Amino acid sequence: MLKSSVTFATLIILLSCSTSSEPQKSFTAETAKQLEAEGWKQVPQILGRIKAPEFANNTFNIRDFGALGDSSTNDLPAVLKALSACSAAGGGKVIIPSGQYFIKGPIHLQSNINLNLEEGARIFFSQDPRDYLPAVKVRWEGTVCYNYSPLIYGYQLKNIAITGKGTIDGAAREWSMKWRKLQKPEKDRLRQMGNDTIPEIQRVFANGFLDLDGDGQDDGYGDGKEHYLRPTLIELYECENILLEDFSIRESPFWTVHPVFSRNITIRNLTVFGAVLNDDGIDPDSCEDVLIEGCEIQTMDDAISIKAGRDQDAWNRPGSKNIIVRNNRLLSGVNALCIGSEMSGGVRNIFAENNYIANGKHALNFKCNLDRGGQVENVYLRNTEIKSCREAMFIFRMDYHGYRGNHFPTKFNDFFVSGIRCGQVEEKPFKIVGVPDQYITRIFLNDIKIDKAGGKSQFEHTSDLVFTDVIINGIPFQHAAN
Repeated sequence: MLKSSVTFATLIILLSCSTSSEPQKSFTAETAKQLEAEGWKQVPQILGRIKAPEFANNTFNIRDFGALGDSSTNDLPAVLKALSACSAAGGGKVIIPSGQYFIKGPIHLQSNINLNLEEGARIFFSQDPRDYLPAVKVRWEGTVCYNYSPLIYGYQLKNIAITGKGTIDGAAREWSMKWRKLQKPEKDRLRQMGNDTIPEIQRVFANGFLDLDGDGQDDGYGDGKEHYLRPTLIELYECENILLEDFSIRESPFWTVHPVFSRNITIRNLTVFGAVLNDDGIDPDSCEDVLIEGCEIQTMDDAISIKAGRDQDAWNRPGSKNIIVRNNRLLSGVNALCIGSEMSGGVRNIFAENNYIANGKHALNFKCNLDRGGQVENVYLRNTEIKSCREAMFIFRMDYHGYRGNHFPTKFNDFFVSGIRCGQVEEKPFKIVGVPDQYITRIFLNDIKIDKAGGKSQFEHTSDLVFTDVIINGIPFQHAAN
């Protein structure tokens, strides 16, 4: 595999960005508890900055613009007309009333508009990829490129919302399964472009055609071929002041709710159902000031995954910070709550509390591989109930799949975990595995009870692991420092 060439100057920048300038205290149980308490004091300040957008008192019903809701007529033109009329009036609410609305192509949101799905409303989307052209800028699995439009897309918008008791249905089970089998060459090509920091305008996927200047001609980098990178369902790219509240969402072709490079985000009381692998529920990606609360997520893949880009493509872009995850039910098939594996821009100041987890492969998973670089720090977890998980309850790993042969180990440090109750883990309670030249360090695990564990924990290349009041199979757990 090709290894990237990184200048000495770039490495110095990376190292300087990943090292705290403040001197660290000796990591004992006493100092860890003090640091944990100080960390949680940040939450009210973060919540004070997260404010749901407000909208003008104008309403526009898509039925007044020709929508039929008969499950067969293409109602996309009516939705777009309603959005344009609302925008021209200075914003407000676009109402989708009860009915079955077939949407043949993407809904592109506009600033200052609340798209409201009333109870009994269902919008469902075409599975013809040609409907999602022209290509738009997205971040596809951590790398920026031009691809098919997400089914619902916002680009550089302010004050936007999707609300209501209705349902958003990607209807993409067959599409996703088919394209997932075809996408590996596309992923490899895109990841090499990110590795080589190829200019974004040259990363043309979708149908291999990109016309940003509007002259009707390809801008010079498309190959005219069909590509197989699936679109996300909701992607909000470089947006501010976002509210996603109350609706159900299901069967995404790829990641389900994906804010990217966005800030001031409230995601509340969503119900998310998946269909196939790679259908992550909620993935805030290089986002700041985010609240995710009251959601129930039943996907085949990660329930909530905090991300910050992939490899070299993310090193000079913003990371994720100041994210609160609370009072959710995470019932997904692989990972319940995780950070990564795309986290190369850095992740810090994450607060998760009062979440319920059941039946996944891993409950709490912090994942990367040696291509990634970056740093994950200042993560606070408390008061988590875990019914059961299969392979590991709490896992750090630096060997996640997709490794391309580089050696930029991620730095994981300063995790504070308290008040975990787990009924059963079939294999390892804890799996914390670093690498020889980058230990996983300063991890505080306190007040943790695991009723039944089938295997032993695994610790490699770690330092400053502090366990207090950890009981597994009814026996106090003792960790020998390595």
